[in-house]
Amino acid sequence: MIFDILLIMTLVICCITDLKVRKIYNKIIFPVLFSVLLLHLILNGFSGLKVSVIGFATGIGILIIPFILGGFGAGDVKLLALIGALKGGIFAINTALYMCIIGGAIALIIIIFHKETINFFKSFIYFLYGLLTGHHYKVVFSTTPFIKKFPYSVAIAGGAIISLFLKGAIII
Repeated sequence: MIFDILLIMTLVICCITDLKVRKIYNKIIFPVLFSVLLLHLILNGFSGLKVSVIGFATGIGILIIPFILGGFGAGDVKLLALIGALKGGIFAINTALYMCIIGGAIALIIIIFHKETINFFKSFIYFLYGLLTGHHYKVVFSTTPFIKKFPYSVAIAGGAIISLFLKGAIII
């Protein structure tokens, strides 16, 4: 129960800071991480500490390559690692799977409502209309790079909350 409370409090704080200033602060992550490791050791002995460390490594392992490739920030990696340290490796994997679904949905919404996408579809409709009426309209393709970043802590938190509340519905 204490780990669930720590998880929810940390997720709320990290989402707020990520949404406001686009940062997940180490001064939030590291004190919680050290507290979690100590609590696992106190409450469950060395086996609890082992589960926590494996969960931490799993969380890092999931996002380290996307981080190296520039797809995620370091705060996102540390947040998923903290989630793994709190709840274990399987929970981190399930969180990551739900996180991908939520992140994909958010990205799709951003793409659909992006100005360049709307302009493309408008020009494509005019082009189709022109084919039917004999007029000539061009399809306008984006001339700017289509890169839109969003605070991914929202997707990570969503994945963790789903994993938390669907305890019996484990993906793996």
